[in-house]
Amino acid sequence: SICQQTHNKSQTSSDLFTDRMAVVVVVLGLLTLLTALINIAVIAAICTTKKLHLPANYLICSLAVTDFLVAILVMPISILYITMETWTLGQVVCEAWLSIDMTCCTCSILHLCVIALDRYWAITKAIEYARKRSARRAAVMVGIVWVISIFISMPPLFWRQRPGSGVKKCIIEHDHLGYTIYSTFGAFYIPMIVILILYYRIYHAAKTLYQKRGSSRHLSSRSMGSQNSMDHCRVSHTYCVSDLSNSDPTLAIEKLNVTIRVPSFETDMDGPDEKNQICTSRERKAARILGLILGAFIICWLPFFIKELLVGLRVLQPSPFVSDLLTWLGYINSLINPLLYTSFNDDFKLAFKKLLRRKEHA
Repeated sequence: SICQQTHNKSQTSSDLFTDRMAVVVVVLGLLTLLTALINIAVIAAICTTKKLHLPANYLICSLAVTDFLVAILVMPISILYITMETWTLGQVVCEAWLSIDMTCCTCSILHLCVIALDRYWAITKAIEYARKRSARRAAVMVGIVWVISIFISMPPLFWRQRPGSGVKKCIIEHDHLGYTIYSTFGAFYIPMIVILILYYRIYHAAKTLYQKRGSSRHLSSRSMGSQNSMDHCRVSHTYCVSDLSNSDPTLAIEKLNVTIRVPSFETDMDGPDEKNQICTSRERKAARILGLILGAFIICWLPFFIKELLVGLRVLQPSPFVSDLLTWLGYINSLINPLLYTSFNDDFKLAFKKLLRRKEHA
């Protein structure tokens, strides 16, 4: 009968919806678990490895802590909300979740800004900043980041009015255009501009040093056999990323302005062309990593903040699916951050291997 067919169709569509939702929950659950585990691994590696006890790595550790908080406090509740399709946890939890979400995500973004600033100072004010670069200074920078994040996320608590019971939706309200502009620019647009400028200047400073390296090599090749040639070779060696560090090239660039090291005899015996090829490949690698850091950050967060601004301006009214998709694209940045900031660093790789060995023995 027609009624039976209609019932069967509705049953089929319901089953499809349930299966689709199950897939979504599994995928988001795996992303959450991976984000938590990878950030824990970074925190553990820095805490247990003496070689990683450096101010620059303290900033990376603080970033990992922030991203870990996103994974355990923000993402699971988001999965529950997406699954239930209605808010069931009450007003207090809703307010707390939105505030923690905005604070932690803003803090994660601002950490990227501070890390870029730290690297910029390490290059442009190498000797002066080397004296100032300490654990205390890193702690102050982290403290400032958290204070700014709280000031950006807290204002809605003072005017947001929700019914005491029967809260069905838990979303960021866009009823104050001034706050939407203030929060989106403070949490993303201004940090993005600062990060782009800083990494451009970092790369420009590195290229300048590479050019000096090239001219030093030219002088060295013209004065072979003398003590002067050894001195020039040392300077030339300084500007080659590959010889300075097996670590993250973006971190190695920092050392270009500070250290002059005596090269190994094996390196000295290499021809100028071979040295040039090695250094050029490392320069390209450094550029690629800078591109990955910037690209991941912009791809993950720019769509979300464009949406937020357009909704605040009453230009756009996205569906819940689009809003959730863009929100989770931003959350994924908390998974990508620890990978980008540690996976190109040999010291971190060794620390992770030691952690795995300890786990196996345990």
